[in-house]
Amino acid sequence: MKTLIIGSSGMLGSDLCKVFPDAVKLTHHDLDITDREQVIESILKIKPDVVINAAAYTNVDGCEDNKELAFQVNGYGPGYIAEACARAGAKLVHFSTDYVFDGSKKEYVESDIPDPINVYGDSKLLGEKRIIENMDDYRIVRISWLFGMHGKNFVETMLKLSGEMDTVKVVNDQFGKPTYTMDLASKVKEIIELDPGIYHITNDGICSWYEFASSIIDNVIPCTSEEFPRKAKRPKYSVLVNTKTEPMRHWREALKDYLQERNI
Repeated sequence: MKTLIIGSSGMLGSDLCKVFPDAVKLTHHDLDITDREQVIESILKIKPDVVINAAAYTNVDGCEDNKELAFQVNGYGPGYIAEACARAGAKLVHFSTDYVFDGSKKEYVESDIPDPINVYGDSKLLGEKRIIENMDDYRIVRISWLFGMHGKNFVETMLKLSGEMDTVKVVNDQFGKPTYTMDLASKVKEIIELDPGIYHITNDGICSWYEFASSIIDNVIPCTSEEFPRKAKRPKYSVLVNTKTEPMRHWREALKDYLQERNI
């Protein structure tokens, strides 16, 4: 089965490359997913059986300042990829986000109606819609709170701040499920073989950002979202419930492996 990974140099893409070592790998330098003609030409030339799209603009606050870029990369780009996949007869695995929900419920299943509260969530939801409009053989995988070896993430931020500050303030009123990119990448092999549709895939276990931080560093103190204002509004609850596949291991176990790999 010929596999194409788009966004192969990112945090998730790098781990996907480990799981699919024989895949054709394209970085953002190789393929501009906002260029429809380039996307279609590249995918039809490669003729993959499966396309895994890990390309995204994931700076949540940055999306508020760069709305057009967010919608091009997260919204229209996936639609172009889906269009090309349909023409090439390829399956598509695409990653979306917990931020397509508004956080008014404590948990969200795959069939819940999205209602984003920030530009990032809006742009990712557009990506979902454009994929569904353009092809049938898709697997949209909603994910949350990613951490991994090959990119900026919450764990790395906490470790850095802990060494620079006496105490680190972290919000204790936003709840979700941390997810290790290596575990997620490994799960994609299973997802490819499942029926088309939307999937929620995270590590198991729910926590606040403060609880997550407390598992990483010792000098953390809790605060409210009001005490730590951000440009983009965050959902209070973005807990994704997986109703379609076997659950992955607990995030604490995954975090332990991650920290061991970093020699901490």
